[in-house]
This record gives sequence, C-alpha cells and structure tokens, in this order.
Amino acid sequence: MANFNIGDTAPDFELPGDGGTTVSLSAQRGKQVVLFLYPKDDTSGCTAEALAFSALKPEFEKLGAVLIGMSPDTARSHDKFKAKHDLTVMLAADEEKKVLAGYGVWVEKSMYGRKFMGVERTTYLIGADGRIVRKWEKVKVPGHAEEVLQAVKSNR
Repeated sequence: MANFNIGDTAPDFELPGDGGTTVSLSAQRGKQVVLFLYPKDDTSGCTAEALAFSALKPEFEKLGAVLIGMSPDTARSHDKFKAKHDLTVMLAADEEKKVLAGYGVWVEKSMYGRKFMGVERTTYLIGADGRIVRKWEKVKVPGHAEEVLQAVKSNR
C-alpha cells in the first residue's frame, strides 16, 4: 500500500471513464487536479460528495482545476450514477482496483464486526506539475468540497 507525501509525483493512470471516455492523469498536466476516491456509486455519502463537487465545478474551473472521481464501479455504473443525479464531474472506473491500491486507499475495512476490502474515502489535490499538494484521508463529506476549493484557491 502506497503512502504519498506532499511533493511526491502522483501516479499516472488511464482508466475507462463515464460516457465512453478515457480518463488519464497525464492528460490533465498543466492544470490542478482534484482526485476524489470514493467507495461506491449511488450510496448516500458518495452521492452527497459527488453532488457537492458537481455544484462547485464552475468555481473549480474558474481556478483552472479539474475534478475526477474514482471508484471500483464500472463505467456503465458511472453513467447511470451521473444520469440519475445530474453529476458534472468526470468519473473513472477502476474495476481492477490497481490504481486505488496504488494510491493506498484500497484497504481492509470493518463494519458491524465484519472485515472486508473497500475504498477509504480520500481526496488528493495534485498540482499542475503532477505533484501532490494536499491529501485528505478518511474524508467526512459535509463541507469537504468547499474545503478542497479553498485549498485550490490558495495553491494558485
């Protein structure tokens, strides 16, 4: 499991995206990237997070930042998720969980005494140079998108 520090180069990826697209980190070079890694499409916390980032997308774009959400769901699941909730953020599908594991967020979790593997909700702010500027671990959704927006503003 990787553990990145501020200043480390964020690992590149190329994954299937929503709408038949391909999502790659290197394609965004020159822009700040907000990479939010979340457990599952259409669950309450993940929906709230994606809606919050979608609502603030125009603000992020004014600052030259790109929003990418990633989960282990399929690209088809992402399409349904976006359509159902009118989401405007890019979504990447990491069905093999290799990128999620590479970012250190595919971890053992526990609920009601049962252990299972899942995504630990984490957000990375990646600078225009491809280096990690900030990392939020074990994210609590309320107010998170606003806090990330402030970090993007202060990193310009």
